[in-house]
Amino acid sequence: MDEKFNSILSIALIPQTVALIAENQGLDDITALNEFYQSNVYELLSKEETKMWHYSPLTVYIMWKHEKDTGEIIFPEE
Repeated sequence: MDEKFNSILSIALIPQTVALIAENQGLDDITALNEFYQSNVYELLSKEETKMWHYSPLTVYIMWKHEKDTGEIIFPEE
């Protein structure tokens, strides 16, 4: 799963989430990528055992935005 996990993150989930951050926060792509990589949401996302890779880019963006605004991470109810 490790290779598949890394592919899901690097090909789909991270680029789409960063695009949402850039678009909604008015940031360039590099700044948006840095903001995301420095977040606790990214740290959790990068750990396969958290299963956050199941979330949509929009859900991950919402989690990131909430962390940025409040300093807290919320997990969506399933």
